[in-house]
Amino acid sequence: MALLGVNIDHVATVRQARQTDEPDPIWAAAEAELGGADGITFHLREDRRHINDRDARLLRETVGVKLNMEMAIADEIVDIAVNLKPDQSTLVPERREELTTEGGLDVVRHHDRVAKAVKRLRDAGITVSAFIEPVTEQIEASADVGFEAVELWTGAYAHAKTPGELDAALDELRRGIDAGHRAGLEVLGGHGLTYRNIAPVAAMPGFAEFNIGHSIVARSVFVGIRKAVREMKRLLTLHAPRSS
Repeated sequence: MALLGVNIDHVATVRQARQTDEPDPIWAAAEAELGGADGITFHLREDRRHINDRDARLLRETVGVKLNMEMAIADEIVDIAVNLKPDQSTLVPERREELTTEGGLDVVRHHDRVAKAVKRLRDAGITVSAFIEPVTEQIEASADVGFEAVELWTGAYAHAKTPGELDAALDELRRGIDAGHRAGLEVLGGHGLTYRNIAPVAAMPGFAEFNIGHSIVARSVFVGIRKAVREMKRLLTLHAPRSS
């Protein structure tokens, strides 16, 4: 069964909507752990629109499961990660105008800059993952620059409108998993995954972990974070690939 990483960014988004001190994403991370989360993910953006430096520091001090820091390849953010030492850093594209991370990092285009960031992070003892689209060229480039894992963007699947688009997106993810394993990489998945659409991807052999944020935080408004995490873990268990 794939592990579950819970992204707590949107708890901080609610806090920042009123520029106050609640809800506290640190408390949310603790509640997610108590609900069975295998990891906590946060994104320290350059514009600090939700998670801020205080949050990052306290998450490092308090999280007891794997701490995954999503981040751009900007020198300032790499400096912070090297000092903070999360268990894992996931390099993502970042645009100021986007609501959330859309699409994957173009490792091919930014090969040299990405390679420099990866080396600094790995030298600091941090496991490094690339958030990329499930494209063989990008996966192979990720292995070439030194990534140890890839998180495949599941947005094409999550946003599919027709059965044909859905099947094509699932086939693309299967090919991405195969390419990742051939390249010697751990394969994770994330983006747009919900309680309603998780089953087909959870059933795919080869995914080691899913990172899910918005849907769990939205569900937690009604049932609390612990229960929301338990419900998603139950779905991952229910739909886990059957052993041959």
